[in-house]
Amino acid sequence: SMHSFHCRTAAKPGVEPGCGDGVDLDGSANCKKKNRMSQPILKAVVEDKEKFSSLGRIKKMLKGQGTFDGEENAVLYQNYKEKALDIDSDEESEPQEQKLDDKVVFHYKPLRSTWSQLSVVKKNGLSEAISQEERKRQEAIFEVISSEHSYLLSLEILIRMFKNSRELSLTMTKTESHHLFSNITDVYEASKKFFEELEARHQNNILIEDISDIVARHAGSTFDPYVKYCTNEVYQQRTLQRLLATNPAFKEVLSRIESHEDCRNLPMFSFLILPMQRVTRLPLLMDTICQKTPKDSAKYENCKQALKEVSKVCSQGARKMERTEMMYTINSQLEFKIKPFPLVSSSRWLVKRGELTAYVEDTGLFSKRTSKQQVYFFLFNDVLIITKKKSEESYNVTGYSLREQLLVLPCDGDEPGPGSSPGRSAPGMLHPGRSAASHLFRLLLLSNHAGDRVEMLLGADTQSDRARWITALGQDSDRQHTDRTTLAQVETIRTYTAKQADELSLQVADVVLVYQKVNDGWYEGERLRDGQRGWFPSECAKEITCRATLDKNMERMGRLLGLETNV
Repeated sequence: SMHSFHCRTAAKPGVEPGCGDGVDLDGSANCKKKNRMSQPILKAVVEDKEKFSSLGRIKKMLKGQGTFDGEENAVLYQNYKEKALDIDSDEESEPQEQKLDDKVVFHYKPLRSTWSQLSVVKKNGLSEAISQEERKRQEAIFEVISSEHSYLLSLEILIRMFKNSRELSLTMTKTESHHLFSNITDVYEASKKFFEELEARHQNNILIEDISDIVARHAGSTFDPYVKYCTNEVYQQRTLQRLLATNPAFKEVLSRIESHEDCRNLPMFSFLILPMQRVTRLPLLMDTICQKTPKDSAKYENCKQALKEVSKVCSQGARKMERTEMMYTINSQLEFKIKPFPLVSSSRWLVKRGELTAYVEDTGLFSKRTSKQQVYFFLFNDVLIITKKKSEESYNVTGYSLREQLLVLPCDGDEPGPGSSPGRSAPGMLHPGRSAASHLFRLLLLSNHAGDRVEMLLGADTQSDRARWITALGQDSDRQHTDRTTLAQVETIRTYTAKQADELSLQVADVVLVYQKVNDGWYEGERLRDGQRGWFPSECAKEITCRATLDKNMERMGRLLGLETNV
């Protein structure tokens, strides 16, 4: 019996993949190849007549014997678009054929099988024999398995073609190679273990009882390599950019490998970020299973537990390791000209650092003069350290103050709040020239390291930098009571990697609740999947306007974070 269904590619029309640094993330280069995924296809899927074997079937399904016509159509994880991430996946349980019409905007999906389309499911009429809810649950469970397989396929190519390439390794140092590939082999082994167990469970029974136990167990232990890999992300990106910019031999060998047919014309970068993507998508896939599981069943509780475990993996582990490492580095660069402060502690982390202009009033006998000097702040979660920067590696500490002793005051008449434009300053107020940093705010140290009360007038270089300092230095107690349902939501359309401590890293399809927008192109928001907050460039995201999607996202956030949302 023949079965036809259409497909769509990973990138949505009109969305530019890639990120600000000119690295093409989703590999739009792969359109250069006679890539069949780039047009709508109606495909015949022939039922296979063999005895059912799950592993063989998944291999067939994704390796392209039978279901696809050849190896080149196996879906790599870069092009695998989880149906679970489509908020409206509920509505169309079967992919619809679309009428060809100039006015229709196509959303194509890579061609791959779903649970209902498995020959064994059809042969036994299973799809019709169970309730629609249960069928959706089976689809959601199957998607965890088939997406893990597609991901494993991509990792295998990364290791075989790039990491193990002798030619490529000869163009760089051991350290560079380690920064690029980190512990990717361990990540691959972890994924393989995870997949094999899921796979065995599926082989046991076409109708899967549950996979929550497997997910929870692996998230608890097997996934440790992910934490290490995610922690290395910043070094990885820096190293890759430096090699591409300064090492012609590396660049030449790399593009040769990238154009090999096994890599499907996808850039190495798109392979390197897959573990980060996988670890952020797994919670969403588990959440979808949760959504499709009856609330009153034991399965629902197990699923929620698995969701919690898997959500913890990258966000917390990576954060902890980055923080400790960063504390040691900063500590070694500070020189205390005053009573030293013991900085390194496991409960302390950097919130924001950077240079500001301080305006100081010198009151002479007959005149008031304003002198300005550069100060460099290190703001931690519990203390502010004020320094003068001597070099990139060395800072003289001139003062410090506990965080609870800080008070931020906007300047009278000058930029009343974050996100507004520089106004006129009030008469009698210090007025630095416009050419200087003119985005001003006042900082009051109620009691500094010496027990003195100090007031500082500070200037930032840009409007968004001013807003970011005010947000970081302020206590933000009113934040806790924000009604999240009133906030704008945006969906990430380009991957963004945080460059500073107060920024938020985003993966494509991440949803963010927006707390602040600054006119010069920066938003402050809260990441839906783990509640982490920070700033990101507004060009990386587009606003979500559909009411149903907004509500669904709030429900999802409630499940992911256990928040009391007032939906």
